[in-house]
Amino acid sequence: MALLEVRNLDVTFASWGGNLVALRDVSFSLEPGERLGIVGESGAGKSVAAFAILNLISRPGYISGGEILFEGQDLTQLSPQEMRSIRGNRISMIFQDPMMTLNPVLTVGVQMTEVLHAHREISAEEARSRALQTLTRVHISSPEKRFDQYPHELSGGMRQRVVIATALLTESSLIIADEPTTALDVTIQAEIMDLLLELCELNNVGLILITHDLSVISQVSQHAIVMYAGRVVEAGPIWEIVNNAQHPYTQGLIGALPQQTTPGKRLNQIRGVMPSLSN
Repeated sequence: MALLEVRNLDVTFASWGGNLVALRDVSFSLEPGERLGIVGESGAGKSVAAFAILNLISRPGYISGGEILFEGQDLTQLSPQEMRSIRGNRISMIFQDPMMTLNPVLTVGVQMTEVLHAHREISAEEARSRALQTLTRVHISSPEKRFDQYPHELSGGMRQRVVIATALLTESSLIIADEPTTALDVTIQAEIMDLLLELCELNNVGLILITHDLSVISQVSQHAIVMYAGRVVEAGPIWEIVNNAQHPYTQGLIGALPQQTTPGKRLNQIRGVMPSLSN
């Protein structure tokens, strides 16, 4: 049985000028331990798809069609209370900017143990012990010291490691990483991606990696889907997409990579803009 199966998913945003369809007939699946990349420019619908899986679409948006099957259970049919037992527990999410994810007035330890207390019957001592173990797993030095620090006292890369550690606390079977390295410098980006890959392989955790960069997808993911204007325009094994892209938009994304540009020449770009949702 697939870990996650999204079938014909539609997401609509109501407006005074009429309904705006942000996702149209989006379908993909993920096996246990598999790594799937979702790639596309800003406005393609990548993050909307991720938020829909976790039922985080805010009004006036809503899921207007389709199914989201997680471990055989249709998430679109769950009550808010039932969904809370899955979100942050069986499915975790890593957001773009760790400084926006972490509460600046609470220590790392308080925020991590809150997650455990929300989903587990666990003592304060055991929660602290498990949090420290998880900080060690993500290669954070001096975990006892970091546990008592505030987010602003940590570097950007360290903060993102804390976010990843928090996602691992409840032993989720699926992690959704939405542009997890955008706010980090290039060296730290590589370290974070290597860490995600290592942890998913060791723990047989499914990973959905959302990014605009095909070169990142090709290093981490086994399969990928390419999204444009709320639709999946190409899907398949990552090596096939990178080496034998069929859709013009996918070809444009590959052509825009710096590696594809002759040194000293202008970078290639995709002409035009993403179409309006009202069209």
